[in-house]
Amino acid sequence: MRQRKSETSTGLCATLALVALMIATAARAQEPQKGPVSNLPIPRYVSLKSDRVNVREGPSKEHPTVWIYQRAGLPVEITAEFETWRKIRDSEGSEGWVLHSLLSGRRTALVAPWKKEPQILVASDHATPVARLGPGVIGNLRGCDGKWCRLAGQGFDGYMPQENLWGVYPGEKVE
Repeated sequence: MRQRKSETSTGLCATLALVALMIATAARAQEPQKGPVSNLPIPRYVSLKSDRVNVREGPSKEHPTVWIYQRAGLPVEITAEFETWRKIRDSEGSEGWVLHSLLSGRRTALVAPWKKEPQILVASDHATPVARLGPGVIGNLRGCDGKWCRLAGQGFDGYMPQENLWGVYPGEKVE
């Protein structure tokens, strides 16, 4: 059976329109979500500003405090926003709500909290050891190229494979 030229071109146009819609949808799905309050990416890493941060069950002071962080500089991941509250997750997967004023945009990272042995911090040549850092040590992220991160803290400054840090996404570049 033969189709008319106009039927073939109509079918082709419909197919092309469907492909274009699928490409546009996929592109939107890959774009990072933005927080409704801050208009910053969700999720994103930040750090605790204070050495006493109440974590609440929900986004208000009426919700009970479920635990208290006592470690300034600890990296946490913001997973949601509501007014002045941010839902955070820590390296152990615990979640709760904190006031945004208790969080800092300063990027820090934890040395491999999931590993038992210390990790080697190396010089810029990525070969010469400069320190051994135990699991859970916090350092300031000075930059990441997607594979290596420069980590600095009290008594250390060097590079560590990005895969050995919590507080930076795989392949993420930090300037």
